[in-house]
Amino acid sequence: MNDDVTQYINKTQPWQIDVCEKLRAMIGESIPGVEERLQYGKPHYLKNGHYAAVIAVAKAKVSFMVFNATDIPEVKGFLRAMGAGERKTVDIKEGDNVDYDALAGILEKTTATL
Repeated sequence: MNDDVTQYINKTQPWQIDVCEKLRAMIGESIPGVEERLQYGKPHYLKNGHYAAVIAVAKAKVSFMVFNATDIPEVKGFLRAMGAGERKTVDIKEGDNVDYDALAGILEKTTATL
C-alpha cells in the first residue's frame, strides 16, 4: 500500500473512506502484483506498467474507472463508457449498494492481457 494513496483516501468523508478501502482491497485481490501510486492527484493502479484502474473522489461520489475496457458493455445506471469506450466508469454515491464482486469480475477481464 502506498502512503500517498492512504493519505488521499483519509482526507475524504467517512463513507468515501469505506468505499475507497473496499475498492482498494478488491483491486489488490483481483490484480496480483498490482502497483499502487498517487498520480495526477488520484490513486492509480498498474499491472506490468499499464494502467488498470483509477479511484477519484469528488464532493458527492467516488468514481472507479477501469482501462482496457473496450469489450466490456455499458450497463445503464451502473457502468458508463468514457472516451471512445476503452475506459468504463462507475460512480458510487453515499448509500449505494455496490456490487464489488461484479467490479472485480470486470477488472479481472480488463487486466487479463496486461
